Amino acid sequence: MNIQILPSLLAADLGNLSSEISRAEASTAEALHLDVMDAHFVPNLSFGPDVVALARKCAPGFSRNVHLMMSRPDLYLEKFAAAGADTIQIHVEADCDLNVELRRIRSLGCKCAVVINPETPIEKIFPYVNEVDEILVMTVHPGYGGQKFICECLSKVRSLRDMLPSMDIMVDGGINAETAVLAARAGANRFVAGSYLFSQADMRAAVEDLRERIIRHG
Repeated sequence: MNIQILPSLLAADLGNLSSEISRAEASTAEALHLDVMDAHFVPNLSFGPDVVALARKCAPGFSRNVHLMMSRPDLYLEKFAAAGADTIQIHVEADCDLNVELRRIRSLGCKCAVVINPETPIEKIFPYVNEVDEILVMTVHPGYGGQKFICECLSKVRSLRDMLPSMDIMVDGGINAETAVLAARAGANRFVAGSYLFSQADMRAAVEDLRERIIRHG
């Protein structure tokens, strides 16, 4: 299974975004994760398409994984695709027709993914598993960085891995050197880490250590 580490830009120094994006790219991480919050679907407001475009400008070869924590992601898909999203992730809890919007994401030239929150029954994403390139299991309640990992979410990861042995399964929330191993053992192969990675003086060493731990102990 292809292991990927994705630093989450939400935890970066927002006053130095260009240098933080470059630091993430230099870390040997596989992609940059960009959390877009609308202050409605989640109780926080982050950034929009301009930051995705900045990431493309600063690090054009660094894949951009855009997570839309939005009630109506369907109203913004074209804008994020045009800004440079490589993958667009939308929530199963969003107020739109997922079948229609997942197909539209593909038509815009992006990979598509569905996201599930901790409190949502896993059965809610079953109708979409054959339509997506990856599945993101939230391991915190979305909206803020730095939250504690919710171990109960690992049962969703296990169920999905048993059902979909070749699917890319991502986890996001409270990921560090210990919880990443737990998630890997449950079946995850893509790991979003924000506070843990951006707080490191040497992000490259932290990414390499995280990847090694996942491969060795996961």
